[in-house]
Amino acid sequence: MSAAASPSRTGRRGRRHREGRRHREGRRDREDRRDRKGHRDHRDRRGRRLAGRAARYAVLLLVLAVLTGPIAWQFLTSIRGRTENVYDGVLPARPTLDNYARVAESFPLLQYAGNTLVVAALAVTSNLLFSAMGGYALSRAGWAGRRAVFTVLVATLMFPFESVMISMFLTVRGMGLVDTLVGVWLPGAVSVLNIMIMRSAFLAVPREIEEAAVLDGAGEWTRFTRVFLPAAKGSLAVVCITSFMGAWDDFLWPLLVLTDSEHYTLQLGLKTLAGATTTNDQRIIAAGAMAALLPMMLLFFALQRYFFKGVGEGAVKT
Repeated sequence: MSAAASPSRTGRRGRRHREGRRHREGRRDREDRRDRKGHRDHRDRRGRRLAGRAARYAVLLLVLAVLTGPIAWQFLTSIRGRTENVYDGVLPARPTLDNYARVAESFPLLQYAGNTLVVAALAVTSNLLFSAMGGYALSRAGWAGRRAVFTVLVATLMFPFESVMISMFLTVRGMGLVDTLVGVWLPGAVSVLNIMIMRSAFLAVPREIEEAAVLDGAGEWTRFTRVFLPAAKGSLAVVCITSFMGAWDDFLWPLLVLTDSEHYTLQLGLKTLAGATTTNDQRIIAAGAMAALLPMMLLFFALQRYFFKGVGEGAVKT
């Protein structure tokens, strides 16, 4: 019996050994297939990420070309020589700065730039003051009619300037401010959008900081000047840049208010460069436009750190 049973036990052990080996081989095959599939999935995901990143960079480069292309073309046009064709190639054959000197000779550039700077300085100062005070008032609870005032201010954003400029002109004329720089500045003394920007910035200030200032005995004006304004430096930079750009670039309102060329702003002065009475040289027009663009670029580069900080200041709490 033992001699007969021994081969059967040996056969069973052999079958179990073979089955175990096949099982181990099958498990290794499954693991290899899983690993190969994981590598393929990883490569596919990496390829999709690279493709998405390449698409984003392509879109950004396209937007960059659309935004900076006209400025670059304008600058290259402004440094072309008198004998060069404006549309002959991209880069000028003989770059020169003579066109900028010709701009100063064609019209009183410094006088018009000075007038514009006065209006822009008044606009920046008044917007910083009134928008900060208005935004602070709208961000504080505890006074009746706050929501109604906020709703009315937001509703005024729906009306374009062209729909109210006649009534504004009649008001300025009634005040005797026609053909004055004050009349140019007055409609832009404060912007509703700037008030909304400052309101969002003040709402983002934690309530605990204000409560701590109250416990320390700080009054309303002290809290406004010592707590809220320092916390909203970025938004103040945004208001400064937008106010300056709005006053520096404005063309339609000064065209309605000003009649004496002595009071012209820079944008009205640049209009004369394209007129038949002065010149129709595209090189001089481009040089004048670049001269008008330079102060805005300098202001933005000087305040860009605060500007990008202020863009997101109201994102925490609105």
